[in-house]
Amino acid sequence: MPKMKTKSSAKKRFKVTGTGKIKRKHAFKSHILTKKSKKRKLKLTHDGLVHKSDESNIKQMLNLK
Repeated sequence: MPKMKTKSSAKKRFKVTGTGKIKRKHAFKSHILTKKSKKRKLKLTHDGLVHKSDESNIKQMLNLK
């Protein structure tokens, strides 16, 4: 049986931490930044964690058990 391929979109967007949680970037930080407050842009800069209910789908895309 051939190897399972990971989804390219998922491997570009998510990283797995040492404890097995999945890190993600925040959306809405790429353009139209003039109307967003400094505080809001700063909060969007930091990485977040994927919600528990979405973890199984993303692990499946990354071919993790």
